Amino acid sequence: MSDPFDATATAAGSAPAATAPDSPAHRPAGGSAPWETVGALAALFSGFDSGRGIPAEEQWTLQVLKLTEEVGEAAQAVVGVRGTNPRKGRSHTWEQVAEEVADVVITGMVTLARMRPEDAPEYFAAVLAEKSAEFLPYAGRS
Repeated sequence: MSDPFDATATAAGSAPAATAPDSPAHRPAGGSAPWETVGALAALFSGFDSGRGIPAEEQWTLQVLKLTEEVGEAAQAVVGVRGTNPRKGRSHTWEQVAEEVADVVITGMVTLARMRPEDAPEYFAAVLAEKSAEFLPYAGRS
């Protein structure tokens, strides 16, 4: 399984700069503030890539490619749980599929936060409300 955050992988084995223990990058993941964690990851990765001289639009492009890689890994896990690859048979569990889907969601959130660092949570909420209104016409209405 791959790490959804390997956007910090470096060329020639160099390591990214260390962050202070009290920095947002060292706050616990999950909990009641997932967008805070996602924002910290996005800022860390964007800072790292900017330090390497990668322009913002190229960073976004590479992050979207990372997202598609994660979707492919989720699909591969489904193939493995269904046993449809004759060379590998049943190589995954539904729990592994769920973990890969979580990787997709995390990577998608990080991608959005990198593209819209000022308002990713609000933008996501607005798009979710718009997209879900077709299926949940009474959601959010009094």
